[in-house]
Amino acid sequence: MRCRTRENVMLRQRTIRKAVHAIGIGVHSGRKVRMSLRPASENTGIVFSRSDLPGAGYVSAKAENVCDTTLATTIGAGRTRAATVEHLLSALWGLGIDNLIVELNSEEVPIMDGSAAPFIYLIQTVGIVEQAAPRQFIRIKREIKVAQGDATALLKPYGGFRANYTFVADHAVYNRYPKTATLDFSDVSYSEEVSRARSFGLASELEQAQAIDRCKGSSLDNAVGIDDHDVLNEGGLRYRDEFVKHKLLDVIGDLYLLGRPVLGEFVGYMSGHALNNELARTVIDSEDAWELVSFADTRRPRGREPILQPAAVAV
Repeated sequence: MRCRTRENVMLRQRTIRKAVHAIGIGVHSGRKVRMSLRPASENTGIVFSRSDLPGAGYVSAKAENVCDTTLATTIGAGRTRAATVEHLLSALWGLGIDNLIVELNSEEVPIMDGSAAPFIYLIQTVGIVEQAAPRQFIRIKREIKVAQGDATALLKPYGGFRANYTFVADHAVYNRYPKTATLDFSDVSYSEEVSRARSFGLASELEQAQAIDRCKGSSLDNAVGIDDHDVLNEGGLRYRDEFVKHKLLDVIGDLYLLGRPVLGEFVGYMSGHALNNELARTVIDSEDAWELVSFADTRRPRGREPILQPAAVAV
């Protein structure tokens, strides 16, 4: 890829300028939770702490720390658990945040409106700062694929990040809307095209979810509700393909548990949190299938992802 007219600079790690706070409801616990996002030093990664568990320590946002994938992604280490981390992690990927401390006073990240957009807005209110250390990417060198029944998820080589997802559900409402989406993030803005896609579910399945201690805080304020015939939310969908775009939002958050952004193409068919995590763990175990790289940044117009040029390789 070519530099257009500007001098190349190294893509560097990023954190937030200062702490910022939010209060919301845990979608599964139904409990009110206070969340604080705090700047972190270079090479910290994304880490979660619990202010309600003094001395419990931190849990890093890493695929190997995933301990539950029932309708959400939960990470844990020792006494410290953080549930429903995928929307926040997806937003952090979209903003290019590498280092952050997430402090919770309960187990679950607040669901906000069911999308990643409120987290993006929250961070934008305090700003983002570049750090001295170069940003590293996981560049996929060969295809890595996992499957569970008919569901599949894979990563394959690609010179940027492209995501393709197929959502499969035979239902009168779902059948009216697109079930496949392909987005190349060199050409589209995550914030504009993905971040506002909300969680969704059938109203008829809510009682069953609550019977297994899930969705106790679910409402039309934080999810798209669907009955036998239509979308229940006033105003309808935010995107015509909101259902499948939310699946992509989840994938991006689950893959960010690799600790670095991926350079490659994701293809998912019916995959959920469990299979996404299996793919991430398989990447970690397949050391011959990827490499760590840093890049120079040839700036594109605002709203586009940077063009990437290899600058250094560190395995």
